Amino acid sequence: TVQLVESGGGSVQAGGSLRLSCEVSGDPDYSAATVSWFRQAPGKEREHVACIYTVRGVTAYDYSVKGRFTISQGSTKNTVNLQMNNLKPEDTATYYCAADRTIKVCRAANFDDWGQGIQVTVSS
Repeated sequence: TVQLVESGGGSVQAGGSLRLSCEVSGDPDYSAATVSWFRQAPGKEREHVACIYTVRGVTAYDYSVKGRFTISQGSTKNTVNLQMNNLKPEDTATYYCAADRTIKVCRAANFDDWGQGIQVTVSS
């Protein structure tokens, strides 16, 4: 089994920035082909935020974050970062990292491996 651990969350004012990181560990042979960030606000469904296909570095974003968030591979294997700029109060949510060994369409139902989630709070 693998473990996904998110870090970097916190509280910021609107217009501020945060950088989330997702580290996949537990299996030295594991190589994530698809890593995705999702978020869930209280009373709402989990929604896709950003996704990266690590082999070629192809990325995809939800329209609500495009131009403000950037997903990228980290400096170590199986680490993916989410740089969040110009944060808005509506970005407030618990953010989750999900990964898969294969190429997946970035929908929550397609992932079996998830992190525990990390809180991001943006105040106006």
